[in-house]
Formats: sequence, C-alpha cells, structure tokens
Amino acid sequence: MKLGIEVLLESPKLLKELKSKRVALVCHPASVDHELRHSFDLLHSKVQLTSAFGPQHGVKGEKQDNMVESDDFIHSTAGIPIYSLYGKVRRPTAEMMNSFDVVLFDLQDLGCRIYTFITTLLYLMEECARYNKQIVILDRPNPAGREVEGFRLENGWESFVGAAPIPMRHGLTVGELALYFKIHFQLQVNLQVIKMKSYDPRKKQEFGWPKDLVWVNPSPNASNLNMARAYSGTVLLEGTHLSEGRGTTRALELVGAADLDFEKVLNMMKKKAPQWLKGCRLREVYFQPVFHKYQGESCHGVQIHAEGDWYNEKQFKPYRLIALVLKCIHELYPEYKLFRDFSYEYVTDKLAFDVINGGPKLRNWIENSKANVSFLETQLKKDENSWLKEYKKYWLY
Repeated sequence: MKLGIEVLLESPKLLKELKSKRVALVCHPASVDHELRHSFDLLHSKVQLTSAFGPQHGVKGEKQDNMVESDDFIHSTAGIPIYSLYGKVRRPTAEMMNSFDVVLFDLQDLGCRIYTFITTLLYLMEECARYNKQIVILDRPNPAGREVEGFRLENGWESFVGAAPIPMRHGLTVGELALYFKIHFQLQVNLQVIKMKSYDPRKKQEFGWPKDLVWVNPSPNASNLNMARAYSGTVLLEGTHLSEGRGTTRALELVGAADLDFEKVLNMMKKKAPQWLKGCRLREVYFQPVFHKYQGESCHGVQIHAEGDWYNEKQFKPYRLIALVLKCIHELYPEYKLFRDFSYEYVTDKLAFDVINGGPKLRNWIENSKANVSFLETQLKKDENSWLKEYKKYWLY
C-alpha cells in the first residue's frame, strides 16, 4: 500500500499543481513514508515550502507530558516559520494563513474523537474557508480500524477534545473525517483528499494498520499499536484519580492505583459484564510511575493486551471495558474520589471527565447505583447505530 504522501510524490500531475503555489505543511514525528523519511524533507526539494505547522506535542514531538504548549520558531536549515497550533493559539492567525496558498495536512491520527489532531484539522479547514485557501489531506490509516464505539458528543459540550458529534471511536481516516467536517459544518472550503493506494481497513489480521507500515509515535505516549486500540477507553482515565500509566513505559494501556485492590475489581468485572471483556487479554500488573499520578508509589492494576491471538476487532470494546472498571470501583469503594476536578484542555467550568466523554451520560451511569450494564448498553447502541448509518457515506476505502 502507499500513503497519501507517497501517492503525492509519485504523481507528476499532483506535484505540478503545487509547483507555482506557496505550500505549508502540518506535520509531526509520525509524518513519514514507508522508509521513515519525513514529509518535510521529502517535500522541501519538490515544492515551495513557505511555512509549517505543528499540533499538540509540537512538530518534533518533544513535549512529553499532556497539555504542554509549544512555541513558534524558525526552521534551522529551511529558514521558514514553524507555527505552533498548540501554544499561544490553537486556531491559525491571519499572519499564519497569509504564509501559504495551499496547506498539506499529514498527521497520523489514532481514530479517537478526543485526539486533538482532528480538532486542529477542523479549525484549519474553517480558517481555509474563511481565507479562501486550499487544504490537501495526505491520508493515513486509522489504527483503530472501522469499528465504532462510545457516546456521540452532546450538543453544548464542544471543546478542543471534542469538535463534532461523533462517537469516541469514530472509524474513519483523517481524509474521511475531513469530508465529514466539510459536509456537517457546511464549509465552503477547497478540500482535496489524496487517498492511500491499496489500503483496506477491513483486511483480516491487519485491522486497519498495514503490516508493512512501521509504527512511529504520533505523540510521545502513543507508543504502539496496542495503545492506539485501547485509547478510546483508556483516555477516559485522564479525568479520574486512577493512573492511566503515565510515568511508565506503557501509558494508556494500564489502569491502576496505589490504594485499590484490582483483584476485587477484576472479579466483579467478570461477574457483571464478561461480554465487555472479550477481544483482548487483561493481565494483572504492578507498576510505579516515575511522574504524574501516584509518582513513586506502587500501583496495583491491569494491562490491556489488544494484540496477538487474543485480539478480535469486533469483540474488543475499550470504551465499555473502562466504563466497567469505573462502575465496579464506584460500587466496591463508594468513598473513593473517582473523578478529578481540574482544568482540562482549556475548559475550566466543567468536570474533566465529562469534557473527555463529551457529556455527563457516562458519569451519571457510573454514579447511579440502580443503572445496570444493560441500561448503558442500550444507551450506547442508540448513539453508535446512528453513527453507523451515517459514517459509511464518507468512506474512501
């Protein structure tokens, strides 16, 4: 298969269309081809690059922790401005927009609504519509595949981690999301998607991620394919006092705490909803974070293994799995303060967990002792089925 960047570079026609234009590039460390050559370097000798943009964690991906802003700078050899869209601004300014005629968007996504790169995409599309600029998506695979899970973002809960009413696990590539954004938000934008070649997200044994494509971290804690598959569930932990594994080598694959017995939690999970534990293997673990929650403390928890022969794309439900973890902890430890009250991604007036979830429905279910597993399943199915009926019209593969 060939990535969008590779299709562009192998097309004289597409390159010719860019030759006379000032070109900007949105990139990060995972903006590479099959040979791990970076898009910036590949494009610099082919087109007139006049600026570049970096999303959260920076163009270089050096910002290790979450919600750490990046500064603008001048590229050391190309001499062009590198603008941060996660620093002083999250939406490009007039000065930034005036630095190009066409912008190439080449970011690797994780297939999860909360991953901020797709909000950056929407903001950039809106500004391109406003300033009459062209945006070209260099498409990349969705490592979470075509499966859909989670509540759709509720009206009034829009934020930098939830820009559109899509489920937590949305099942689209970045190029397909761009098509959705254009239609849903009625954007009068000059949009072009350069499709991948020979990409099949439903191909058995690949589950959306081609076997010949090396994994490069799109953000510092997105360290492997297993994390990408689990992320639509484990990201919810950021709004709780439970550790999601930050400060370890397996961030967002773990759930644990220093003051809870996860053997009890696991046993209750198996009794309460064994169907939500399928498609993966859960392994009891101990870990000691070197930074972040429970720094220096020994934590008891679970690692999710959505890989090997245990992985089944259709059965694996990371959102439901983590919802079940939280429900069981709330029942076993009713005095435990589960939800953190802090500013999350520039939202200061709402509970972080609800911001991540895109509304209070999940937290209300967790805290309601009378609400059972079947109740949540029914609620989720309603949202998921509505999206399943809609999202196929944007499929390019």
